[in-house]
Amino acid sequence: MNNKEYLTFALTKGRLANKTLELLNKIGISCEEMLDKETRKLIFTNEELKLKFFLSKGPDVPTYVEYGVADIGVVGKDTIMEEGRRAYEVLDLGFGKCRMCVCGPESARALLEHHEMIRVASKYPVIAKDYFNNQKYQTVDIIKLNGSVELGPIVGLSDVIVDIVETGSTLKENGLVVLEEICPLSARMIVNQVSMKMQQERITDLIMKLKSQLD
Repeated sequence: MNNKEYLTFALTKGRLANKTLELLNKIGISCEEMLDKETRKLIFTNEELKLKFFLSKGPDVPTYVEYGVADIGVVGKDTIMEEGRRAYEVLDLGFGKCRMCVCGPESARALLEHHEMIRVASKYPVIAKDYFNNQKYQTVDIIKLNGSVELGPIVGLSDVIVDIVETGSTLKENGLVVLEEICPLSARMIVNQVSMKMQQERITDLIMKLKSQLD
């Protein structure tokens, strides 16, 4: 994997990987092996262009990039913020757009405005803590949940939640609203810090070609 003759990509499984491959296709980069939905392969190679690709769960992508197993990663901004790994964020790819928000019942708005001590449920405890401690200067008790965080306020576990909002329909169905927006999110390209120095020309060329498709 660490053969530097190759440039290695770690892609987030699912929609982000599909969108990334569509975008790469536009600049003449493809990987036929990845089109086979039945394949059990974990690493895919384009020998002609000396490229390797592998699919990973989102939270693992920044780890692979930090440790140099992958030169380049494509992952959501939320994961970059939550994982806090060392890597250069070089490009906003513009897809996978959504928002990180504080949500809850309308009645919780006053608790936020008055900076009261509240309980916050989230899959993103790092982002939640940073927002409340360093931007709002509000003392909160953060509870990490892995499943449907919307349950938090409904069952009385938390006053509000910090979560990704795309359409807001799930919130609406459960009597919750967006109370505050933390930041916009989308898919980003990240690069290993050593790879950026060692393969600067190749990586910069790739970034410029992708940029031309995004403008």
